[in-house]
Amino acid sequence: MADPEDREEDRERSQVRDRDHGRYRYRDRDRDHGRDRRLEQVIIDLLDQRAATASICPSDAARTAYEGDDDGWRALMEPTRRAAWRLVSAGEVEVTQAGRPVTEETARGPIRIRSARHARQR
Repeated sequence: MADPEDREEDRERSQVRDRDHGRYRYRDRDRDHGRDRRLEQVIIDLLDQRAATASICPSDAARTAYEGDDDGWRALMEPTRRAAWRLVSAGEVEVTQAGRPVTEETARGPIRIRSARHARQR
């Protein structure tokens, strides 16, 4: 019978496939949580540095959050999009396509992120 601590540890980790080598590695959820909060903060910071009506591409946030010099920021694209949707739920930002707000269910293709303060100023 498995030790309850082992089961708890399994729940705290998620298995992900290493794209470059086809190997599996484990990622701690705590580290993922920290990365997700950092991405949310980067999105907010980038928008605060721009005009109220300006928007950013998720790649702007991914590149800013990534600490390397190579294309590793690309692995942050999906987590950045998820961070944007969490910020939409919190009322902090809007996600747009062709300048119009979209929902996570209706968004297809490239998106932009803008501050929700833009919506409040209209």
